[in-house]
Amino acid sequence: MKKLESSLLNMVLVLTSVAVIMGGILAFVNHLTEGPINDQKAKALADGIKNVMCVDNLKVAKTDTVKQNDAKGKEMTYIIYQIQDAQNKDLGAAVESTTGGFGGDLKVLVGFNPEGNILGYTLLEHAETPGLGAKADKWFQKGEKGDIIGKSPAQPLTVSKDGGQVDAITASTITSRAFLLAVNNAYNAYKATPAADAETGATQKVKED
Repeated sequence: MKKLESSLLNMVLVLTSVAVIMGGILAFVNHLTEGPINDQKAKALADGIKNVMCVDNLKVAKTDTVKQNDAKGKEMTYIIYQIQDAQNKDLGAAVESTTGGFGGDLKVLVGFNPEGNILGYTLLEHAETPGLGAKADKWFQKGEKGDIIGKSPAQPLTVSKDGGQVDAITASTITSRAFLLAVNNAYNAYKATPAADAETGATQKVKED
């Protein structure tokens, strides 16, 4: 019996030591990769903003974080990037918006001109079914079946199955509804946010924040 107790103690000590060592290794690796991962995310966001605003020569004049209730009454957080050109002219905004899709969170970045018309969009994150809901990255683009480019969500965009004018992704109505809800919410958040100051000081303030 005494020998058994000694063996159990040794096993506990060994397992604890292994856990501590592995935890330290994982923390070290995470520290090494955190910087590159953040840089990659920042580049992806910058490229996404250019993509949805349909212009390369731009700057983020102001960044706002807005909390609003969506159509279902759930409080959501939206990030609005107020965009200007090199001459400080207001180009509109790129808005991050997240809703629950079929497989998980669906995060989109939507570009609006100053009038609120959709310039472009891109999917930042999604967990939709490959070959079905994942088609949202192309389905609603200009010239595609569910084209929303140039439309204004002043009247909420909905799928034709719900009486709207947007064709849903084939066999992916839930994803289509979630996507359009994200776009509608992005529009509402944008319209609730004051436009960026048309002075260079607005850009400086964002850098300091």
